[in-house]
Amino acid sequence: MGKIIMLNYIFISVGAALGGASRYWLSNAVYKFFPVTFPYGTLAVNVIGSFILGLIIFVFDEKELLNNHLKIFLTIGFCGGFTTFSTFSLESFNLLRDSQYFLAALNIFLNILFCVAGIFLAYIVSKII
Repeated sequence: MGKIIMLNYIFISVGAALGGASRYWLSNAVYKFFPVTFPYGTLAVNVIGSFILGLIIFVFDEKELLNNHLKIFLTIGFCGGFTTFSTFSLESFNLLRDSQYFLAALNIFLNILFCVAGIFLAYIVSKII
């Protein structure tokens, strides 16, 4: 594997570790202010992660203020570790921005349906084994 590719894996790994730790901290911090009867922590992480990814892409990347290493550290690494929902949100937004309304709706619907179905399937499997 090339030196550049290996370096990319290191940047992604460090970013993901920081993103995951930040997700854990923020999710718990939210419940100091909101009841645990609704997943406010996850909602906060998903919304903030989507906002951060949007800033990185639409402010810093489009103005070419990021080198490739910093871009993958922040996007794939940090935001990916913080929440994969941010990537889903960006992809859905890009489809909407490109007037691909059917594909955007399909993407949103299928992601929600299949992800919830995946959790349900895992729940069923866990009861069987």
